[in-house]
Amino acid sequence: MANGEIKEQGFVPYVPADQIMPEFTLTSIILGVFMAVVFGAANAYLGLRVGLTISASIPAAVISMGIIRGLLKKESILENNMVQTIGSAGESLAAGAIFTLPALFIWSEELGFAYPSLLRIMVIALIGGVLGVLFMVPLRKALIVNEHGVLPYPEGTACSEVLRAGEEGGVKAKTVFTGLGIGALYKFIADGIKLFPSEIEWEIPGYQDAAVGGDVLPALLGVGFIIGPKISAYMLGGAVLGWLVIIPLISHLGNFITTPIYPAPVPISELGYWGIWDYYIRYIGAGAVAFGGIISLIKSLPLIVKTFGAAIGGLKAGLGDEGILRTEQDMPMSLMFGGILILILIMMFTPIIPVGFSGAVLIAIFGFFFATVSSRLVGIVGSSSNPVSGMTIATLLITSIIFKALGNTGSEGMIGALSVGGVICIVAAMAGDTSQDLKTGFLVGATPKKQQYGELIGAIASALVIGGVLVLLNQAWGFGSSELPAPQANLMKLVIEGVLGGNLPWVLVFTGVGIGLVIELLGIPVLPLAVGLYLPIHLSTPIMVGGVIRGILDKSKEKKEMVKGKIESGILFSSGLIAGEGLIGILLAIFAIIPIGAGTLGDSVAFGNGVLGKYGALLTFAVLVFILIKYSILRKIESE
Repeated sequence: MANGEIKEQGFVPYVPADQIMPEFTLTSIILGVFMAVVFGAANAYLGLRVGLTISASIPAAVISMGIIRGLLKKESILENNMVQTIGSAGESLAAGAIFTLPALFIWSEELGFAYPSLLRIMVIALIGGVLGVLFMVPLRKALIVNEHGVLPYPEGTACSEVLRAGEEGGVKAKTVFTGLGIGALYKFIADGIKLFPSEIEWEIPGYQDAAVGGDVLPALLGVGFIIGPKISAYMLGGAVLGWLVIIPLISHLGNFITTPIYPAPVPISELGYWGIWDYYIRYIGAGAVAFGGIISLIKSLPLIVKTFGAAIGGLKAGLGDEGILRTEQDMPMSLMFGGILILILIMMFTPIIPVGFSGAVLIAIFGFFFATVSSRLVGIVGSSSNPVSGMTIATLLITSIIFKALGNTGSEGMIGALSVGGVICIVAAMAGDTSQDLKTGFLVGATPKKQQYGELIGAIASALVIGGVLVLLNQAWGFGSSELPAPQANLMKLVIEGVLGGNLPWVLVFTGVGIGLVIELLGIPVLPLAVGLYLPIHLSTPIMVGGVIRGILDKSKEKKEMVKGKIESGILFSSGLIAGEGLIGILLAIFAIIPIGAGTLGDSVAFGNGVLGKYGALLTFAVLVFILIKYSILRKIESE
């Protein structure tokens, strides 16, 4: 047995396998579907506006506890877990959809392509969402159970702590809800009334186009504490490589070049550090992420082969669950394999998704590949830092090359390539969310097959409404506008046009691959560092602050029981910070699309315009950091 691996029978969840309690109930399904639709719609707007989405697992768990325990007076941690399982699926499917499908609308405006039908968007989202769940079924035991002590799954672990705290009450519940209140208030002040900016940055004097900054938000601080100092440092290392090494180097060379260098439309000297990051660093980061994904898959192959062997053995042994512990029961493998086969055949032989035979085969191959990579990656760095768009870029590069080789370079080829990328993007997002939810279920003692059915319900419900949401948002503001920049979708569009047009900056992609190779040869995990390179440094710095606080505790000389208690308290408080920001973030996103008079409700909420400035933001964040220290390093465990 590998270091850190724990066999399922050696782990006792919160609800033991022999205990039966309400789980997959009508109440949990209705509440979960409602949250899937609301979170999906809210995050669609949020992602199109700022390029990031909010993980909905913890907010869904908190809302579920408030309704089921507070209003309905029912007590079942597994029922609450089912609500968050179904509800979080909407956010993940929306993330995959908005990173790709808006390009279809942009092409209809710029190139005169046929306007994408509502049915096509719904079918792409539905197939991607269902495949993402089904691909994860045979991976559960390999990633969630066998690597329980290796992959932390920060959001999944945090969500289980929230559920357990709500069940146990007392000090633990108070810690979670204190964090929730502080995180919610902070988020509302920063991004609701905009008393201070939530993103701050400084240029480094004398170092051309070098800058440091941070998104001073509670969720990132909490994620850093949960994932710990080592992974946080890897992410920051990638960000430093991009923002303090590569960007200044490109900027310096740009002083001697007066003509634009593709993919930038203007000379480098006119871009600034954000422009260099957008047009060059993201390609390099995508190459590094793709390489890290390949390495991750190769390293996982023994576990994957063993898992599939066990799955096939389960088919031969029959479809029932007799003799299998409740907490070990997965969806029948016949249903999983049959569902995947049917969806692939639908893509091959129906024109609603114009991918053809080759596209369907690519979806099958890349779907399983990136489902595995995404599921493992979120176990390391969490769902919030999961570079789904980076995986999609890698898919689009290869798909577009194959389509071009087959002579399919016109509008059909462009739409087909994007459809493949859209399905894969949703698959990766859904697989990552499913793995986090299954981790939560593993810790609290849920029934895996019921969670898997819940994920399917959430994916289907969200897919049926996401098309209408995209159509309405496009009609209201238009994708690519200042209101809805849709940054990832524009990047996907650029990749496809670049490959099919023969002018993709391959040197940037292979630079990222080379960086990934060097990292691997040094014995450093590629994916966390590649994620840091791909994302802005503004995300890695607050995560590192949280990681440092956790690192101080990890090195503490206090008694082991006290350190463990302080870490647990810090995780509970951090979980509350993530939940609080998530709830308010989703609420603000909903406000932004509710019309009132000549504007929106969101316009009436935001009135501060950052009056405290970035130094006020830094000071406020420092207060938040001190509060986290109070609930972790300075926590008096012996008095509890």
